[in-house]
Amino acid sequence: MPPEDEVDRIVAAWGRERDDLDFAPLEVFSRVDRLARHLDRARRVAFDASGVEPWEFDVLSALRRAGEPYELSPKTLLQQTLVSSGTMTNRVDRLAARGLVSRRTDPRDGRGILVALTAKGRTAVDAAIADLLEAERSVLAEVSPSEQAQLAGLLRRLILGLGD
Repeated sequence: MPPEDEVDRIVAAWGRERDDLDFAPLEVFSRVDRLARHLDRARRVAFDASGVEPWEFDVLSALRRAGEPYELSPKTLLQQTLVSSGTMTNRVDRLAARGLVSRRTDPRDGRGILVALTAKGRTAVDAAIADLLEAERSVLAEVSPSEQAQLAGLLRRLILGLGD
């Protein structure tokens, strides 16, 4: 039998107090919540090593994934990062001030702008993704590649069922 974790102890305690309830959801989601906290810590360390804030990574990585010429409209950035228009404007302003992105007029629509990744921004996001993957690999160290694939599939099904 595998060793007990904190969730096992919590569920057992609740089971003693409320044996009329089924705690199966708590066994799953308490572990997901605890894993998210560990992942958040690992990501913060990775981003600190790269000198990039998590919110900066979100915007820079969206631009990097877009492929050459590494530019997107603010509307597309909003869709990919799930923040408000005002928040995105503030983020682009701050990234531009750091020299990580630039703005230019959209040649297809003179009223619109495009946000472009600068060479400095590309260097920063490339370092950040390498550090992030190393950190996430260490979080998954106790899970085999086939178990990782199985876990990814189960989580995908759960997320799709929620409409994401």
